[in-house]
Amino acid sequence: MDHDRPKNAIDHAAAQLAVLSGTEPRVIHEPGAVRIEADINEDLLQRWDQLLAVLELGTAFGLTDTGTGQIAWLSFEAGETVRP
Repeated sequence: MDHDRPKNAIDHAAAQLAVLSGTEPRVIHEPGAVRIEADINEDLLQRWDQLLAVLELGTAFGLTDTGTGQIAWLSFEAGETVRP
């Protein structure tokens, strides 16, 4: 079993979100999971198809409305199969 694969997938997804959004995403370590969040900005809106491809790398993903905008997020759960 490749224990580095999930960490590599997390690093790859965070790096891709940084490139697409022009800002560093937030990487949040939770019990049993790692969540990556990025504020939806104009750069991400212009690259929606690419954003969706990055979000699909996680074991779960979605959009969350906040009082000031939207956040795109994806998570990698411990013990889950990470999509290639």
